[in-house]
Amino acid sequence: MRSLRQRTLWRVMLLLSVGTGLLALYNYHDSSHEIDEIYDAQLAQNARLLQGVMSMPLDDAGRHALYLAFDQALSRAGKHRIGHPYESKLAFQVWNTNGEVLVHTASAPSFSRPLSDPGFANVTIAGRQWRSFVLPVPEHQMVIWVGERHDVREDLIERIVRHTLLPFLLGSLALALLVWIAIGWGLQPLQNMARVIRARHAESLEPLQLVPLPRELEPMQAALNRLLGQIDELLRREHRFIADAAHEMRTPLAILRLHAQNALEASSDADRNKALAFLLGGVDRLSRVVNQLLTIARIEPQLSQRSWVTVDLAKVTTDTLAELTPWILEQGQEPSLEIAEDDFHVHSDAGALAIALQNLVANAVNHSPRGGRVNVTLQREGDTLLLSVNDQGPGIDEADLQRVFERFYSKGSEHGAGLGLSIVAMIMERLGGSVMLSNLPGGGLRATLRVPRSP
Repeated sequence: MRSLRQRTLWRVMLLLSVGTGLLALYNYHDSSHEIDEIYDAQLAQNARLLQGVMSMPLDDAGRHALYLAFDQALSRAGKHRIGHPYESKLAFQVWNTNGEVLVHTASAPSFSRPLSDPGFANVTIAGRQWRSFVLPVPEHQMVIWVGERHDVREDLIERIVRHTLLPFLLGSLALALLVWIAIGWGLQPLQNMARVIRARHAESLEPLQLVPLPRELEPMQAALNRLLGQIDELLRREHRFIADAAHEMRTPLAILRLHAQNALEASSDADRNKALAFLLGGVDRLSRVVNQLLTIARIEPQLSQRSWVTVDLAKVTTDTLAELTPWILEQGQEPSLEIAEDDFHVHSDAGALAIALQNLVANAVNHSPRGGRVNVTLQREGDTLLLSVNDQGPGIDEADLQRVFERFYSKGSEHGAGLGLSIVAMIMERLGGSVMLSNLPGGGLRATLRVPRSP
């Protein structure tokens, strides 16, 4: 693709050429019309002057002398050094009522018969086109014809067009050079921005701060800064994911290796089976950690895009609990659902809300004894929807109610990875809501999602 300067230059010059061409065409037609008007007026004026001269009160001898003087003077038209070449292209001729030529110029064409139609007309005589004016003078029994060859007017128009086009062509070249320089000057801020970007270090993700900056480039700088911010956030998430994975997997892998070594060195089947059971439990816990880490890696970019739609939270809750019911029953617990009669439509992310509810239910099941009940309720409080999960576990110490939202903080359950509640807190923060934990008076823990109708 050509440069912006070339693209702009060609488009500007094309518009100027088309516009100037249209103006030149209009001027050509307008000039032709005006020239015709002026020359026609001169033809009529010459005919009137000739009428005045030919109408002088003279006797026959005087009139004959006048005709001879006319012929002698007009025969030298276009041949004398004092004159103009166009004199030979202007002609007139006078007839009497009998069709006899009284006087004419040497350049006058030969007519087969006198012209009788008065006024202006275009006639072709002997292969030449003439613009003629016929003036009848009945009181003096004569007809006056004044004519002008068309090539006089065409030559004049051609000269006007030629003298107009030549400066235009030369001016266009100079204008193209000036436009090229002006465009380059106008694009200088863009070139400065490109130079600054090229000079930046490959690992530099700091926002661009170019000042002063034209208004047209401010959206570009803002878009670049937004892109740099997104890349920076992506790299931070990647580094955090790697750090979290390394932090959480280092100890379980060491323990798994220890259990595997104990199984190899076991002196009896009972010791070997015990070591393998510990090994299997460690693998399950590590699998839960990996799944939670993958959930974080998947949900963070999704929440950043904010692809929110109108969601029926009652349906999301019902579908999510229905999917988890087989697993809850397998864990020896009983699920229950209570939804109040109300409108539970919100503008949010259905997938993220489902993941948050799944983590709360899983946390409740992991901390409740077999035979317990996990109760899910949904109700409305003003413009906020309250989605609660109640369990029958031991609850959480008041001092730890906030710490449990920290990553990898797990207390009271050997099955926890320490990521479930932190994922819930992250989701609710991105959705404009919140999550609250409180101990129930009769024992157990209540986890409540506060979901705003319109974040």
